[in-house]
Amino acid sequence: MKTAITLATIILSCAAPAAAQQRTTLQEVTAKGIVINAGGMQIDVTYKPDGSFTAAGGEVAGNWRIDGEKLCTTSNFQPKEECTPYPAGKKSGDSFELTGLRGTTKITIK
Repeated sequence: MKTAITLATIILSCAAPAAAQQRTTLQEVTAKGIVINAGGMQIDVTYKPDGSFTAAGGEVAGNWRIDGEKLCTTSNFQPKEECTPYPAGKKSGDSFELTGLRGTTKITIK
């Protein structure tokens, strides 16, 4: 019995890091949140599991969904849905640039 418990503990401890590495960029973004650096401003964005998000201290609120490698959002600031492709392989602490209708924006995953 002790051997079975030890074996189960080893398997679970090995599986946890592997599962964490398999998270997609968008899973990291929506689980951890992001900081947008644009025009000399830093905007904190928090995503909730219910598909809603807030930004800029609550001034911007909306909904999000994942469509493949794109994050699709609507908000009180942008009522029409906008879908933005995100690069693969990013994790918490990584920064990257996205280019969209408003130009190039630096994103950092919290």
